[in-house]
Amino acid sequence: MAQGMRFARWTFRIAAVYGLLAIVPFYFREKQYGIDFPPEVTHPEFYYGFAGLVVVWQLAFLLIASDPRRYRPLMLIAVGEKLVFFVPAVILHAQNRLNTTMLAAACIDAILGIAFAIAWRTTRSRPA
Repeated sequence: MAQGMRFARWTFRIAAVYGLLAIVPFYFREKQYGIDFPPEVTHPEFYYGFAGLVVVWQLAFLLIASDPRRYRPLMLIAVGEKLVFFVPAVILHAQNRLNTTMLAAACIDAILGIAFAIAWRTTRSRPA
């Protein structure tokens, strides 16, 4: 059980740090994002709303890491948070509507989602 808690803590901490390092630069790269992934951003409210939502989820991951047993129910929701990017990315890539770079980013989310599911499973209470 202790190993499961340690795994959960580290998994959610690593996910949060990775997520923050990946998303915080979005706040300073709107114009460059439009150049790298045309067309330019035409609805900045969606762009910044997405970035903000991702930042908030990283904070939730840090909360889960602080006490995995207490926040265990959130772990399954966190798995869903990872799937809502991965599943559409795979479908869009199959339709030639998403480039390989973005698919790779989605695959990182899939790996984290699997790790979150493992953390959820390994932190369950064992019968007495």
